[in-house]
Parts: sequence; structure tokens; C-alpha cells
Amino acid sequence: MKKFILPIVFFILSSCYYDSEEALYGKPGLCNTSVTNFSTEVQPILSSYCLTCHANTVAFSKGGGIKLQDYKDVFANKGRIVGTITHASGYSPMPKNSAMLSDCNISIITIWISKDALNN
Repeated sequence: MKKFILPIVFFILSSCYYDSEEALYGKPGLCNTSVTNFSTEVQPILSSYCLTCHANTVAFSKGGGIKLQDYKDVFANKGRIVGTITHASGYSPMPKNSAMLSDCNISIITIWISKDALNN
């Protein structure tokens, strides 16, 4: 009977497998800019931080006439978006009266624009 206990214990212990969440999914808080699609990465950022003032229904009353609600609007304004979100000299810093977007969000938007701002 003792001959069988040791192999069984060894089998049970060796079958346990543990990976940390970091090893499986990467470190939390890392910015993934390998995929920068408009619909899945860029538009959600703009929806969260820009559409309060730049939605089609309020753009002329709050957003200086600049609309960012859909791809066509964003594409038409892509030349000024990077300057405003990076608070570059000569641009009105956005979001207005709020903290600057995170470095990750800025990277996602600037990379998307540098890759021809595709409607993907």
C-alpha cells in the first residue's frame, strides 16, 4: 500500500498548475497599442472624453462647431486632434477644463492617426 501512496501524492502534486494573472494576461495597466482600430479603441475614448461637448447635437453650442461623433467627423478633424489632446502650443487643450487624457489614450489615438486613420 505504501508503494502506491507516494506515486499518487506525486501525481496529485504535479498535476497542480498555477500561473499568475500577469503571466496569463500581461501586467495590469500596460498600454496595448498593437491594435488601434477606430471602432474598438479610438471611438470609445472619444465617447468617454469628448462627446459631452463634441456630439452632433451640442457641437455648435458647446464644442466650437467641432463634431467628433462618428468616423467621418473624426477623420475631418484628425489634423487638430493630436494637438489638442497633447496640449500642444497653438491648440486649445482638450478635454476642456479637465485633466489631460492618459498617455495610453493619447498613444492609441496618435498611432491610429499615424496609420492613416482607417475606418476599422
